[in-house]
Amino acid sequence: MKNVKESANFIWSIADLLRGDYKQSDYGKIILPLTVIRRLDCVLQSTKEDVLKKYEHLKTTNVENVDPILNKTAGLKFHNKSLFDFDKLIADPNNIAANLRNYINGFSEDAREIIEQFEFENQINKMDEANLLFMVVKRFQEVDLHPDRISSMEMGYMFEELIRKFAEISNETAGEHFTPREVIKLMVNILFLNDRDILTKKGITKTIYDCCAGTGGMLSVAEEYLHELNPDARLEVFGQELNPESYAICKSDLLIKGQNASNIKKGNSISEDQLSHEKFDYLITNPPFGVKWEKFGKKVKDEHESLGHGGRFGAGLPSVSDGSFLFLMHLMSKMKPEGSRLAIVFNGSPLFSGSPSKTKNESSIRQWIIENDLLEAVIALPNQLFYNTGISTYIWVISNHKPENRKGKVQLINGVDFFKKMSKSLGDKRNELSDDHIAEITRIYGEFIEGEFSKVFENKAFGYSKVTVERPERNEKGEILKDKKGAPKPDSSLRDTENISLLMDIQEYMKKEVLPHVPDAWIDESKTAIGYEINFTKFFYQYKPLRSLEEIRADILALEQETDGLLRQVIV
Repeated sequence: MKNVKESANFIWSIADLLRGDYKQSDYGKIILPLTVIRRLDCVLQSTKEDVLKKYEHLKTTNVENVDPILNKTAGLKFHNKSLFDFDKLIADPNNIAANLRNYINGFSEDAREIIEQFEFENQINKMDEANLLFMVVKRFQEVDLHPDRISSMEMGYMFEELIRKFAEISNETAGEHFTPREVIKLMVNILFLNDRDILTKKGITKTIYDCCAGTGGMLSVAEEYLHELNPDARLEVFGQELNPESYAICKSDLLIKGQNASNIKKGNSISEDQLSHEKFDYLITNPPFGVKWEKFGKKVKDEHESLGHGGRFGAGLPSVSDGSFLFLMHLMSKMKPEGSRLAIVFNGSPLFSGSPSKTKNESSIRQWIIENDLLEAVIALPNQLFYNTGISTYIWVISNHKPENRKGKVQLINGVDFFKKMSKSLGDKRNELSDDHIAEITRIYGEFIEGEFSKVFENKAFGYSKVTVERPERNEKGEILKDKKGAPKPDSSLRDTENISLLMDIQEYMKKEVLPHVPDAWIDESKTAIGYEINFTKFFYQYKPLRSLEEIRADILALEQETDGLLRQVIV
């Protein structure tokens, strides 16, 4: 990781050249695309001359589509047929702008499309007019981003570090772009754990999809994990990303690694799903927390109403103030009928938001997931683990092919104390998971037994009946008023509701909990509704007895003595 930090710091220092001519918030428009271009340049370096020779030869033939041949010569899914590279660009300072454009246009279509996402052409003009272009390009020529020195995984770290720094100086939200790698490692461990026998077979090919792909961190970690487990296995990665710069970085990473870069799509995966007919073995994502979805609300509501369970959102629609469940339902629609596994990061809201009602909401979504035996586990993570929020976060694990011992059950894992303090905080991130923490949580998940940090419940334990308890209306004499059928009239001012666990008989609950206090009460069964919530705090609550008076008194006396000593020092 030393090379990563050195290179990231060097690239970051290049931004100093832009000071005065560019706003700090615009530094990324220069640094990020040039980092991508320089990385592509270094990757192509060893085959550059071979590609140019092959291209000159092809000019003498009748071959119209030369790209596949030049890609093969480069040994990659892309190439550059321009005479220029970074070394040759800085050899001609007077024509730097024209030569840089020639170089960029020399990339094959997939690579060029990536660069276009940054709208870098506008910056070439601006830097050239400010006499900055040559200086900036020269500084990039001095940084070595060759894959022999910096791996794809390390390159991902570098991009994330640069994005975080640019976001900080421009007061943007860095954490929207990526997830801490240790969290991804835990998610990937959980996803693949029960499939290790399958994944170690020779020549196995699996697919994974991230609907909020960002810079591709989750996909890269998953690919790296499988490669370490089985070098003969292949993981085909797919994703969609809304942010153009993040999309470009993600796609360039795939292009360099020989993956099919066209598997990464641009756009909003909820409102414009570009992989609508695809199904995947594994699904993973960290959707933005608390994202409002009214901008594309009509499309979502139309799909919900017209397609029901034939579409993605048949189970219900969450509040427009938090679209977290939309991403989960979207991913679940892409699970293979024969079996898929899914891991998603949520904040606490999806555990309990919404209540039973005629309108399908968060509660009905939880009900659909749990009653269909799809929820495998929920893992509570330590707080202050993410770059842009210090709030509590949870990993939900979903599976439509649970192993026999997990069927009809849900495991809750309390991992809030599995962390170490960072020596230096990054935004709101002050804590991190060590490799040992990741291994321990993975072990607890895999063992699937009750313990201090693990609880196993029947699916029904999370469900409850929301019952309406009525009491009779009385006249001034205290007599019960009745309707035409002779039944007691309910008094709306005395009406109350009770949430009764599905594990408990409603009438038994009434006898024990309600009727001893109000013997004239009854349940209006026509108003009964079923709800589901996951009250993590209740399930892991540990009673801590109050401190004794003696302990409190001793502390007060000790504090008084300490204060008295300080006062004497001040007076003296």
